[in-house]
Amino acid sequence: MKTILDTDFLVNVIKYRIDIEEIKSPCIIDKTIDELEKVNNLNAKAAIKLIKLKKFKIIKTKKDKIVDDLILEKATKEDIVATQDKKLKKRLKEKQIKVITVRQKKYITKPL
Repeated sequence: MKTILDTDFLVNVIKYRIDIEEIKSPCIIDKTIDELEKVNNLNAKAAIKLIKLKKFKIIKTKKDKIVDDLILEKATKEDIVATQDKKLKKRLKEKQIKVITVRQKKYITKPL
């Protein structure tokens, strides 16, 4: 089981200073780093530092699709995906993949 963190989730964790120590086996899609590097703000830069500091596992892809589609491709029913994206959450639930989100700018929800 792995937890795949989406770009917007990472940025929100930094922005609201939310502790993610409880997340087991954090992973990111390789294209997520590309997205973070394109966003020119402090939260995105801090998210990149967090990825390196915590040594997140990086899931290699062909980078031929948008990150949401790559996540859907790589996630299995045993995995959890951390995202704020409503459309992605709906698509994940259709595939019976658990989702966690940032709630009330304070904490992370339990997997749904």
